[in-house]
Amino acid sequence: MKVPYEYAIIRAVPRVERGELINVGVLLYCQRRDFLAARTHLHDERLLALDPDADAAGVRAALTGWEATCAGGGAAAAMSPGERFRWLVAPRSTILQAGPVHMGLAEDPAAELDRLVELLVR
Repeated sequence: MKVPYEYAIIRAVPRVERGELINVGVLLYCQRRDFLAARTHLHDERLLALDPDADAAGVRAALTGWEATCAGGGAAAAMSPGERFRWLVAPRSTILQAGPVHMGLAEDPAAELDRLVELLVR
C-alpha cells in the first residue's frame, strides 16, 4: 500500500549572495511509517565550480550533521521525526539549505529516498 510522504532537496549555496546552488541530498519524511532520513552526496567539482574557495570538507561534515539530526542525534534527540523534518526545512541563509517541500506516494519510503537521490542529486 502506498503512503504519502514529504521530501525536500538539500542544496549547497556556497555564495549566498550569488544564489547559485547544487543539489547535495534529499530529506524524506513519512508520518505514517514514522520515517525520517537524509541521503547526501557531495560532488566536490560542482561545488568548487561555483566557488573555488568553498570548504568541501566542511560542507561534507555539515551534511553528516543533517543525517544525524534525521536519526535523532544531538540537539534533536527530544524532537519527534516530524519536528526534526520541519526544523531542517525551515528557511535559512547558510551554505546548506532545504528547497521547497514536495509530496509523493510510495510503498517503501527508504527505497523512494534512494530513488530521489539518484534522480535529483547524483
